[in-house]
Amino acid sequence: MSNDKNKELTPVQQEYQELAKKREPARPIFQNCIRAFISGGTICLIGQAIQEMFVHWAGFSEKEASDPTVAVMILISVILTCMGVYDKIAQWAGAGSAVPVTGFANTMASAAIEHRSEGMVLGVGGKMFKLSGPVIVFGVVAAFFNRSPAFDF
Repeated sequence: MSNDKNKELTPVQQEYQELAKKREPARPIFQNCIRAFISGGTICLIGQAIQEMFVHWAGFSEKEASDPTVAVMILISVILTCMGVYDKIAQWAGAGSAVPVTGFANTMASAAIEHRSEGMVLGVGGKMFKLSGPVIVFGVVAAFFNRSPAFDF
């Protein structure tokens, strides 16, 4: 806790906070980084394999294959989320499964599934963008600045 909050606590509470901090298990940071690297790399490897399938079997160019590849990755993520598998993967993988577009799809699908009892409009439609809304806004703003001629370097 910060020093400002410690001043508001009683001596017994401060003593408890210190005891709790000593007994808290150390976080396995190196292990978490390895897991994120492996899982994120695997997701990207699967995406690359799907893109290569579009290029070689469907006759797409690499640029044309990128959009359907993202759509397939999102579809796979939503299916795995509905089956409850993606959450188990995410629990093991941490940020490695949250950072790619599959993590974004998982966030939206999880919120939609969780709030479906509240109705299609207010439940699914309203709550689905609760977590992902800021990501969409940031993506649109970043895309705008990326396309703006003022930012060509």
